[in-house]
Amino acid sequence: MDSPTADDDSAGEGADSREKFVLAVDIGTTSLRSHVYTKQGNIKGASSKRIQLLHPKPGWVEMEPDVLVKQVIDSIKEAIRAAGITAHDIACMGITTQRNTFLTWDRVTGKPFHNFITWQDLRSRDIVKGWNNSFRMKFLNGGSSVLHMLTKQKRFLSASVLKFMSQQVTMRLIWVLENVEELKAKLAVHEVSLGCIETWLLYRLTREKLVATDYSCASGTGLFDPYQFEWSTIVCNLLNIPMEILPEIRDTSGDFGSTDPTIFGASIPITAVVSDQTGALFGECCFEVGDIKCTMGTGTFIDLNCGSSPHASVAGLYPIVGWKIGKEITYVAEGSITDTGSLIEWAKSMGFIDDVSDTAKIAESVPDSDGVYFVGAFSGLQAPINDDKAATTLIGLKPTTTKAHVVRAILENLAFRVKVLYETILSETRIPLSHIRANGGVCNNDFLMQLIADFTNQTIDRAKQRANMTSLGVAFLAGLAKEVWKNKAELREIRESETVFVAEKDVWSRYKDRFVHWEKAVIRSREWYN
Repeated sequence: MDSPTADDDSAGEGADSREKFVLAVDIGTTSLRSHVYTKQGNIKGASSKRIQLLHPKPGWVEMEPDVLVKQVIDSIKEAIRAAGITAHDIACMGITTQRNTFLTWDRVTGKPFHNFITWQDLRSRDIVKGWNNSFRMKFLNGGSSVLHMLTKQKRFLSASVLKFMSQQVTMRLIWVLENVEELKAKLAVHEVSLGCIETWLLYRLTREKLVATDYSCASGTGLFDPYQFEWSTIVCNLLNIPMEILPEIRDTSGDFGSTDPTIFGASIPITAVVSDQTGALFGECCFEVGDIKCTMGTGTFIDLNCGSSPHASVAGLYPIVGWKIGKEITYVAEGSITDTGSLIEWAKSMGFIDDVSDTAKIAESVPDSDGVYFVGAFSGLQAPINDDKAATTLIGLKPTTTKAHVVRAILENLAFRVKVLYETILSETRIPLSHIRANGGVCNNDFLMQLIADFTNQTIDRAKQRANMTSLGVAFLAGLAKEVWKNKAELREIRESETVFVAEKDVWSRYKDRFVHWEKAVIRSREWYN
């Protein structure tokens, strides 16, 4: 950590007697936010910035590294100023980020070799296809299947169905290693560092003293072995990725150094780093096995606390590390639906709705969708369907169809997708599930929340803090490390329910035929693109 400066000392003993606050930085796909939290979990100051995404070529999605750092620093300064405090009053801070947006840079000069390549970037599509159809992958899958039959070890079951995905770091990193000439030269002399957003921010905020990540962020890259609990030698050797470029992995809640005191006027301890979805899971206080949360924003993410053992999936649920706090390791089974809020925004752009907040009222203005079915697949269909060639489909239109019918069909599609994913998690993990805790902007839709409760036959607990649950989660993790909060029991007192949606009897029986027809629409949408 940085040594105290004269400015730090000048705060004196009086500063220690003042209330201390926790700073949370949340870097999402389209925006970044900074929040200053009180010990009671209330937001005292906040700031947000829109992330500047670059599209240099069709399918490419990038972010400029230095611009992002400046935006983060400006946002933190604005949040502290809005709270009416100074950096001396911040006990600690935590960082939570979108996963798998990565960068490589010169280990000596600190200069990036390229822009951040985001998780949405599709430049590696051909590489993904080539690897997944390669003899080596078939040999790995087949050999792992035999080993699983012989040993019954979960890691071999996962490897038997392993497929690379463009959303993971692996294939985009292969593209970089093959196409960035300056990087190739520096690799030969061992002067390359690799990191996702959290690693780059730690590197810059600590003035290049730390190159690190946490287990939750590492586990989503495709380069991490959740069963061996380390960077995967198998994957790195298979893809010829030099392991020396990978960052150090640290506990989610713990020591990540301190910000350089010249940046904010005082050194702020960084005591937590966590991925966005597991951060939201922690913010929802899903601390027990079987606790489950559903985040519905740009996409939908359902995360299940699996306890101390990783789940081996054959349906596409990704086994990740939720968090590591000291000796406590919590694993998570995660399923995702890429298109959620983006579908509602599309409906607005098409003129089906004028205001996103009106969708529930519009859907309820008609008794049903009048035989209209919608399948949202702008980014393909994820688990358990797993078809990246699927096409968005609107089927069953007739002269009597109105905008309200289309809006209702779109919302019903979202509820059907959650039902299918939820039941996959239920059948695969065989873990008794508690009620679903819901957060994210799309969860503001009461009609959709009630449908999901009815379709899953589960109670949906919508949080009061649902708009900033990821930020709250990383604040909790940072504050625990500095004993702002003593234990998880104190955190449970802070998380509040706003509305509880209880499954209504007989609703699903009325929807069964509609669900069958929606499944037929899904079949029509599949394998559309070459």
